[in-house]
Amino acid sequence: MALPPDASIVILTGAGISAESGLRTFRDANGLWEDHRVEEVATPEAFRRDPALVHRFYNERRRSLASVQPNAAHRALARLERAWNGPFLLVTQNVDDLHDRAGSTQLLHMHGELLKGRCLGCGAIHPWPGDLDQASRCPACGAGRVRPHIVWFGELPLDMDRIYDAVERCDLFVAIGTSGHVYPAAGLVQAAPPGARTVELNLEPSRVASAFQEARTGRATDLVPALVDELLGG
Repeated sequence: MALPPDASIVILTGAGISAESGLRTFRDANGLWEDHRVEEVATPEAFRRDPALVHRFYNERRRSLASVQPNAAHRALARLERAWNGPFLLVTQNVDDLHDRAGSTQLLHMHGELLKGRCLGCGAIHPWPGDLDQASRCPACGAGRVRPHIVWFGELPLDMDRIYDAVERCDLFVAIGTSGHVYPAAGLVQAAPPGARTVELNLEPSRVASAFQEARTGRATDLVPALVDELLGG
């Protein structure tokens, strides 16, 4: 795939890329939410109703990160970022830290991050690698309770102005391991300009695969390194 050396690239990743590192995806039959309805653990109302349950759920998710590692797809995207001379942005729907550990830095977590906490009082965001509970207090203001820095259902994703600005200016938009069920992420392809290339890489076609000019099916650990090689000419 030939692009001008200063072309702008935006990559969107979803749960499928992390699944190949061993993290379960919530929309699979054996998915992340199987023991809990979404309404019990992933809404602001759930946190107000039963904060102990919500904290326990995300504490388990946070601990699970220690048992997984970035895979070949994560590493290939970090390699592309390092080698690419034009504008580059990686947007992930995933709340894990696998892209970060692979070395990606031009990275936005639109649905938040498991390893951070957010103060309900002053709004400060802090690294939080350990457990959270009802006694957790903000290191900045000292008084506010801390919630997981996760975008729950019914809340607005993060950095959407910056994301749309990048997509609307891009020359190549690639979606990797996405289901096409969750908006606004599923609709980002429609924001790409008319002259942009749009490519979906997925284990099977997503719900919005028809919106892309090209769809490649297979494992992210195979497809992503191959695409990066094409873009870098090697």
